Amino acid sequence: MIPVDLLISAYSQGVFPMADPQGGLSWYSPDPRGVLFLETFHQPHGLKRSLKKGAFEIRFDTAFEAVMDGCADRAETWIDGRIKASYMELHRLGFAHSVETWVDGVLGGGLYGVSLGGVFFGESMFHTVTDASKVALVALVERMRSSGMGLLDIQWVTPHLKKFGASEIPRSTYLRLLKQHIHRPCAF
Repeated sequence: MIPVDLLISAYSQGVFPMADPQGGLSWYSPDPRGVLFLETFHQPHGLKRSLKKGAFEIRFDTAFEAVMDGCADRAETWIDGRIKASYMELHRLGFAHSVETWVDGVLGGGLYGVSLGGVFFGESMFHTVTDASKVALVALVERMRSSGMGLLDIQWVTPHLKKFGASEIPRSTYLRLLKQHIHRPCAF
């Protein structure tokens, strides 16, 4: 397991771990860095229609392990046993959180990440029901806004996240924003 103090220190400096297929552990600080600015976050039109139907129930931190398992259930994953155990411990200590989307009492998708001060470091998301991970992302942004948080770190920009307004910024800009938001007295 990765020591909790090492993980918190790494995140505080803009660095995060990923397991590699050979069983090793690598540490990353991408340049450019993917972020979602809360003030420019937007929902795709199709998702707005899906949300209006009211089929999704949002829960926080009720199925953290199941969300991690859903995120790891893919052909190639960076979530091995060591990563899972480490983030389960971060969750137990109140630093890692899950946003879950439930449909008819069944987990249909979600995301998890680490929360420090005014920053949420998104780690991974998954879905088994159409739009479930997108709904979880909308719920995360709403929770961050209501908590006074200011920076959503998504590590890398994907085509999926571009639909929500994701941006790439230079590492130097990211580190400046991280320093600005990491010590905010926010509670996820």
